[in-house]
Amino acid sequence: MAFVSSGYNPDKPMENRVTDIGPIKYDNFYPPVIAKNKGQWKYHEILEPGVLVHVAASGDKVYTVRVGAARLMSSSLIREACEIADKHCDGYLRFTTRNNIEFMVDDEAKVKPLKDELSSRKFTGGSFKFPIGGTGAGISNIVHTQGWIHCHTPASDASGTVKATMDEVFADFQDHRMPAKLRISMACCLNMCGAVHCSDIAILGYHRKPPLLDHEYLDKMCEVPLAVASCPTAAIKPAKHELPDGTKVNSVAVKNEKCMFCGNCYTMCPSMPLSDTEGDGIVLMAGGKVSNRISAPKFSKVVVGFIPNEVPRWPSMVDAIKNMIEKYSEGARKYERFGDWTDRIGWERFFDICELPFTHHLVDDFRDQAYNTWRQSTQFKF
Repeated sequence: MAFVSSGYNPDKPMENRVTDIGPIKYDNFYPPVIAKNKGQWKYHEILEPGVLVHVAASGDKVYTVRVGAARLMSSSLIREACEIADKHCDGYLRFTTRNNIEFMVDDEAKVKPLKDELSSRKFTGGSFKFPIGGTGAGISNIVHTQGWIHCHTPASDASGTVKATMDEVFADFQDHRMPAKLRISMACCLNMCGAVHCSDIAILGYHRKPPLLDHEYLDKMCEVPLAVASCPTAAIKPAKHELPDGTKVNSVAVKNEKCMFCGNCYTMCPSMPLSDTEGDGIVLMAGGKVSNRISAPKFSKVVVGFIPNEVPRWPSMVDAIKNMIEKYSEGARKYERFGDWTDRIGWERFFDICELPFTHHLVDDFRDQAYNTWRQSTQFKF
């Protein structure tokens, strides 16, 4: 009864509800025209790179200007985006899952002033703060992980590799010359909090050496059972270790051939660092997609086994990605995604066209026992 006496109505549990748990409900942030027509949209079109129109059954239209943004943004840049939204969009904007910002207006006459405003804002070096593009048959913004700036297990940087890549393919971010959409993703280690497992082209940071062991401090800084339990391949076991001065300490031992370089142990135990200058680098993957259009979803395949971390611009990695993009744009049919193109011409031909060396390390030998019987997508096999 205490809840009732405080004003709680069990018949209307959400009435006058006030809470500080979690974000405010998302539909409070809808622009009025979107709130009015929710669930009643008939179709949408891409008017030009970065500009879309959605048409509702009522006849209302919403014009969206999409701009690329960084995953890690300064508060001053976010404030600037909010200023533009206040000026042109009645204070409304939205962020997409691929680090884009979308500014929405309800009148076509408002689109050009909004575009002019966005294009006029540049950094000191001359690059666009809010580059318009990332739609349709072009290269969308690169989704990526945290990298060296904010993660403890990366094998490569995320922001640096993405910046180096996007600088070279930026023209296709603002154009529609591709046969279909091309999604590039980046994950800085195999734990893969980026979408590289199903992307047209994927950049993956890769460790090649097992963790180092700081035996002197391991038992002082870590719980040995926790470090052992953190390993998904059971490569770690408790062990005694004798220090140079003859002192015996509790520590662990790593069975190197079982280690898959995931870094889970370092997450649990700071005395087991995984990063290594020589062992860490880049793997390139290609041919994946999440979409179910035309063909079933696909996993990405490894096409370049290893590229060293060539900071700050990763030239070998960028050249390989540019070459794959050019060969795809020249050889693919209209609406054909990267993986559909490689499947049509054959992977042997793909490596030949893209001038990529093929080694036995790239052979996919994974076979699941239920490989031919599981329902792998909505395109069921009968």
